[in-house]
Amino acid sequence: MDSVKDKTVILTGGAGDIAKVVLRRFVAAGAKVMLVDLNEENLQEVASGYSDDTVRYSVADVTSEADTEKYVAATVAAFGSVDVLLANAGVEGPVMPVSELDLSIFQSVFNVNVLGVFLGIKHVFPIMAASGGGSIVITSSVAGVSATPGMTAYGTSKHAVVGLMRACAKEGGPHNIRVNTLNPSPVEGRMMRSLETGLMPEDPGAQYQAIKASIPMERYADPEDVANMMMFLASEESGFLNGGVYMVDGGMTA
Repeated sequence: MDSVKDKTVILTGGAGDIAKVVLRRFVAAGAKVMLVDLNEENLQEVASGYSDDTVRYSVADVTSEADTEKYVAATVAAFGSVDVLLANAGVEGPVMPVSELDLSIFQSVFNVNVLGVFLGIKHVFPIMAASGGGSIVITSSVAGVSATPGMTAYGTSKHAVVGLMRACAKEGGPHNIRVNTLNPSPVEGRMMRSLETGLMPEDPGAQYQAIKASIPMERYADPEDVANMMMFLASEESGFLNGGVYMVDGGMTA
């Protein structure tokens, strides 16, 4: 999809498993990418091998408005614009009954998964509007349209960003700013190893098999599957797609 060629992309959660694949795909298609994450060491590792003309990184807490302003300004300074925001930063939180869930834990999950997305959208909207539009892709989850016991904070946050997306899609539409969510099934990587252990500490491997069995295609999503949809929603090929919930789940929620 060469319609992302020369576009400037902000990718939050830029040091994670999905981000590594997304970065590779977007750079190969000719985009310039600003990686955003809290972990500078991991950011350096992910960005290594790419030129400064193509990939930069900004160490930032997405829940901080000052840090958000900083990474957006750094992107404009480095590449001249913001065409795409991939709001991908997220945390899973612990698995526990709602009656035992501490308020501070709930708030910390909500802050990263929802407040961080809101702040990113708030600060790229004016830049996109001034330059004729853009695409915002929010990473939600199958947990944004369904629920799992013991995952109250995560599920609530992933539902919330769907509502945020719909509001912003209507506000952004007149400015040619498209806002959509990408809702993957479990994706191979660190987060699912953590959740498998939380859901079945006595046998995480059995939990892995049980989740796979709940997916009609009998596998977890691969980061490449997520990158494919991100690329499509960021590109001009999806130019009339706005306000949508796009499942990447192998039929899990069918």
